[in-house]
Amino acid sequence: MGERAMNVTDYDVAPSAKTLPLDHQLGTIESGIASRNDSASGGKIGFMDQNNKLDAEYALPGGGANSNASWVHAAFHNITAMVGAGVLGLPSAMVYLQWPAGITIMLVAWIATIYGLWQLIELHEIKGRRFNRYHELGQYALGPRLGLWTVIPCQLIVMIGLDIVYCVTAGKAMYYVYQHTCDGFETHTCRSFGLSSWIVIFAIIQMFLSMVPNFHKLSAISLLAAVMSISYSTIAIGVSAHAGRQPDAEYNLDGFTKAEGIFGIFNALGTIAFAYGGHNVVLEIQSTIPSNPKAGVENPTAKPMMFGVWIAYALVAYCYFGVGFAGYHAFGSKTGSQIMYSLGHPIWVICVAEIMIIVHVCGSFQVYAMPVYDMIEYQLVKRGVPNGFSLLGWCTGLPTSSLWPSLA
Repeated sequence: MGERAMNVTDYDVAPSAKTLPLDHQLGTIESGIASRNDSASGGKIGFMDQNNKLDAEYALPGGGANSNASWVHAAFHNITAMVGAGVLGLPSAMVYLQWPAGITIMLVAWIATIYGLWQLIELHEIKGRRFNRYHELGQYALGPRLGLWTVIPCQLIVMIGLDIVYCVTAGKAMYYVYQHTCDGFETHTCRSFGLSSWIVIFAIIQMFLSMVPNFHKLSAISLLAAVMSISYSTIAIGVSAHAGRQPDAEYNLDGFTKAEGIFGIFNALGTIAFAYGGHNVVLEIQSTIPSNPKAGVENPTAKPMMFGVWIAYALVAYCYFGVGFAGYHAFGSKTGSQIMYSLGHPIWVICVAEIMIIVHVCGSFQVYAMPVYDMIEYQLVKRGVPNGFSLLGWCTGLPTSSLWPSLA
């Protein structure tokens, strides 16, 4: 599954005798984390030494060993992780928040999440040690055991939950395309296979894509997924703008009860929070960028990673604000839960957009599943099980990708 690295010394993680300061804000964070960790473990964090060496030796899925990624890879990986099918639900969130609050909350969420990403990126490498996984930084801050059991359950809930959502989303998109392209579409006599059948078909596709060994090898799929997400967002913006404000479009909650309005507001906040995801895989993405120990800086991967994030977030702003505002402007309080279904016509354009959603979800599924595969493979190689395509590929990818549809 992964190729063995020929030179492990490049990943030597012996503690540095001199630490260069990070940014003023992050310096305070690092000193607090380091002092807590030093007092808890006597200044040694052996688990990170072991993790970094295993990453270099076995090219684990989340370790980024032997990769030559750049800010370009960081940009489209982040787009794939963040701009998902949830963007199409943002107009429905605007229904309950309406113009002033909706614009403000979406803008605040954009700023807050990019700030959170910046903090994680700057803390990726400390004292010569690379934190290639989200839970590793948690272990450094809280201790090997407490950090692991504090972070891992939350991270697994997010990643597995999103993959279940992606299974259902892809199944619905496949079902929609079939229902609107089959021979009996106009007479409503298409043979129905049911939503579950399409979810199973998507799972079979993921079984094969799960054989991709690591994040960097996933680049082509992730790039295609990023292009698709921008493309179907553009279709949603274009069709909404072309449709213009509909005659029955109203920008108020007059047709809702007080309870519906209150619960709708909370649901809208959840929809926006769901749309701004991707933080739980940002360190795994940054790990694909090679670290140059001769660069003379504390965290040499931070600059290219952050540049990629800025590019990604510019496109995130285009997709999120464009779809959310154009869709709500067109349909007002009549906006459905998914803007594509509110548009309805022309059918062929909506079907093209749904196909793009399917392709995008194929990549997004793997981006969020890769850390899960990495956790499983790490435990196996640590116990002396050799990692190769025939063994660990099917031991981790196939059963795990088959589990999501079962849960869905």
